[in-house]
Amino acid sequence: MLIDQLDNLTIATVTAAGIILAWAMALGVWKYRQILASPDGRAHIYVDIAHRAALMYSFATLVLAALVALSAWPAWVNAACVIVELIFFVGAIMSYLVHGALKDTTNQLHPRPGVLVHGFMAALIVGEIGGVAILVAGVVANWVA
Repeated sequence: MLIDQLDNLTIATVTAAGIILAWAMALGVWKYRQILASPDGRAHIYVDIAHRAALMYSFATLVLAALVALSAWPAWVNAACVIVELIFFVGAIMSYLVHGALKDTTNQLHPRPGVLVHGFMAALIVGEIGGVAILVAGVVANWVA
């Protein structure tokens, strides 16, 4: 069986992708209910964003699983990259959920956010791009070895 050939981190990452996909589907129900209840036939923008982001992050997490499976790096390096990615993926979806539930904004970055949001965004940029770059480098290292 294929699962017997995969390491635990790859299996855990595929499982995380499935959980995020199921979450996206549940968010789709929330979005649908808001569309039905809305006079203009639209869900709140952040309910829509949460739904779409969860769908995209579920597939991004599946790509992470493939990168982990093919990486030359030690398991702890791959795990650190996946954990950082998942923290930011889930954190982003949660922030969209909060704004969708509260209906408190249509643009969380306007007016200009404070230093905490800027710090979070800087960490997100470094963490997400860096994590993927490290995993891709691990695949290339394994490929050319």
